[in-house]
Amino acid sequence: MSPLEPFGTRLRHAMDERGPLCVGIDPHASLLAEWGLNDDVTGLERFSRTVVEAVADRVAVLKPQSAFFERFGSRGVAVLERTVREARAAGALVVMDAKRGDIGSTMAAYAESVLHKDAPLFSDALTVSPYLGYGSLKPAVELARDNGAGLFVLALTSNPEGAEVQHALRPDGRSVGATVLAHLAAENAGQRPLGSFGAVVGATLGDLSSYDLDINGPLLAPGIGAQGASAADLPAVFGTAVRNVVPNVSRGVLRHGPDVAALRESARRFADEIRAAVGSG
Repeated sequence: MSPLEPFGTRLRHAMDERGPLCVGIDPHASLLAEWGLNDDVTGLERFSRTVVEAVADRVAVLKPQSAFFERFGSRGVAVLERTVREARAAGALVVMDAKRGDIGSTMAAYAESVLHKDAPLFSDALTVSPYLGYGSLKPAVELARDNGAGLFVLALTSNPEGAEVQHALRPDGRSVGATVLAHLAAENAGQRPLGSFGAVVGATLGDLSSYDLDINGPLLAPGIGAQGASAADLPAVFGTAVRNVVPNVSRGVLRHGPDVAALRESARRFADEIRAAVGSG
């Protein structure tokens, strides 16, 4: 596919072909230890390459958490660059989980580090925070559009602390989270088969029928597996938008490493369960 084909188009194709699953790459210290690896750059590289080898040629999306690489400095970032490059070469779409959020030229620089097609960390999408005002994301929105990339904007997150901001009511009576979703729907208007500007919406949040999740864009949904949600919960949580959900599983898959076959089997099982649940939604 052309690298300038919109992210939403490429994501829809990947989800239809490989199943709607995003596997996180979260090499935190305790997980490295579970794999029998040292908490150092060598362990980080072994972990990341094993995950890529196991699932990058069969899952729709891989989502490296940038912080777990950045903590090792420049050598960790070099591992992240290789991880992104090798995952994309194997056919997975890569969502860089960095949750960037700033204003003006600083937001533009954050966007350029991940969303410019010539950047060493160029990824298919980036997670961003809109809580300096949705308009602060404009440099990232424009750069993503120009480079065939996408964004996942924090809207209704699963952490308990998020509610104090996301559920707060504006003077017009609409919640902050609902306002973010409305902005994303406007970005995606008229795009087919799927817009490129998605929301992060927790799969553990229960009934979200009071929110309009039909934003014509993808919904990145953490919480499946170790956090307590299951594939069977997805239709009740996401309603008519369930077909556009990209559930994220991290520990539920990663705990089966470093055995490549076990990682592949776990990812296959989650993808099949999610596909079946979405089909019934």
